Amino acid sequence: MALINEHYLKLSDNYLFQDIAKKANAFRVSHPKVRVISLGIGDVTRPLAPAVVEAMHKAVDDMLHEDTFHGYGPERGYDWLREAIVKHDYGARGIHIDPNEVFINDGAKSDTANISDILRWDNNVGITDPVYPVYIDSNVMWGRAGRLENGKWSNVTYLPCTAENDFVPQIPDHRVDMIYLCYPNNPTGTVLTKNELRKWVNYAIKNDTIILYDAAYEAYIKDDSIPHSIYEIKGARKVAIEFRSYSKTAGFTGVRCGYTVIPKELTAASLSDGSRIGLNHLWDRRQGTKFNGASYISQRGAEAIYTPEGKQQIKSNIDYYMGNAAIMHEALTGIGLKVYGGLNAPYLWVKTPDNASSWKFFEQMLYATGVICTPGVGFGPSGEGYIRLTAFGKREDCEEAMERITKWLR
Repeated sequence: MALINEHYLKLSDNYLFQDIAKKANAFRVSHPKVRVISLGIGDVTRPLAPAVVEAMHKAVDDMLHEDTFHGYGPERGYDWLREAIVKHDYGARGIHIDPNEVFINDGAKSDTANISDILRWDNNVGITDPVYPVYIDSNVMWGRAGRLENGKWSNVTYLPCTAENDFVPQIPDHRVDMIYLCYPNNPTGTVLTKNELRKWVNYAIKNDTIILYDAAYEAYIKDDSIPHSIYEIKGARKVAIEFRSYSKTAGFTGVRCGYTVIPKELTAASLSDGSRIGLNHLWDRRQGTKFNGASYISQRGAEAIYTPEGKQQIKSNIDYYMGNAAIMHEALTGIGLKVYGGLNAPYLWVKTPDNASSWKFFEQMLYATGVICTPGVGFGPSGEGYIRLTAFGKREDCEEAMERITKWLR
C-alpha cells in the first residue's frame, strides 16, 4: 500500500493566511454592509509598470509567429535576463556575480521552500523569530524540524527578534547547519546594518554553515548604509544563497518571476566520504528534473524592469507604497502605539495595546473597524503581542483604515 509523508501531518491544518481569509470571510457574511479593508496579506495593488506590460505584449506577439515562437526555455532562465540581473542588481553595486550563478524561478517562495531538496533532511535549522512561515513549514515537510513542543520545533534554533534586542538576532552560541535570514525583514520591517550582517557571514565561515538569505524587499531600502545583498560582505560567496523576487519590487505577484543566486564556490559536505560538493551544480541538476523554467513572457517582462523607463516606473510604485507606510507610521504612533519597521520596508510591526494577544487584537480590530491585519504570533512565538500591517494597499484605503483605527483607539 502507498504511504503518505507523515511529516505533513505535523503541520497546522491551514497556512496562516488561509486562517485569516476564513475569519475575514466570516466577518463579511455577518457584516455585509461594511467595506472591509485589508492591510494583512502583502499583495500589491499598483498596476504593472507600462514598460513591463509593453514588453510582455511584444512577447505574446512573438508567440504568434513561427520564427519568434518560444517553447521550453532553459531551466536556469534566458541569458538576456540573467545578464541584466548581473549588470544592474549586482554589478552596479560593485558585486561580481557570474550569469551561471543566477537561476530564474517563478517567485522566491518556491525556491526558499524547494532549496531543501539539495540539503540533508537531518541538518539542523536556525531561524529568526518571528519569521516568514514558509521557512518553517518547508522544513517540517522534510522532517528536518523535529517535534513541536510548547509551540517550538525541537530541531530548530530560534533567534528571537524583539524590541528588547532592537530586532537584531543574536549569533547562536553553538553550530547550526542552515540559517534563514530575511532582510529587510518580513514580518517586522526591520533591517540589518553591514556590521551586523558581517557577523553572520563570519559565523557561517567559522562554523561551515549555509545562510539562506531572502532579499525579496531590498528595493525598498532608503538608507544608503543598509546592504541590499549579502554579497556586499566579504566571504559571503562561500557561505550564502540569495533569493530575490519581482513580486513586491515590480508587482509580479500575479505574473510570477524571481531568481536565486548560488555562487560556484559555495559547497557542502557529503556524509559518505566528506568530499565537498558544489551547490550550484546540485541545484542545476535539481531544476533540470523538477522545473521547466519560468515563462518566456514573464521573463521578458522582468527584463524590462532594467530599462531606463522601467527603473523609473518601478521606483514610482515603490515610492507610492512607502508613502503609504509613512502615513500609517505617523497615524499609529500619533495615537501612542509602538510601531517598528516601515522605514526601509513595506511592513509595519505594531505592538498591541494593553498586552492583548495577537489573535484577540486581530478580531477586535476587524469587528470594530473592518480592517484586516496579520496576527504576529502567526510568524512565530516572538510575534505574540504584535500585528503586521502592509503598505501595499491603495492610498485611499490606507488613509481610511488609519481614520477608522484612530477613531476606534482614541
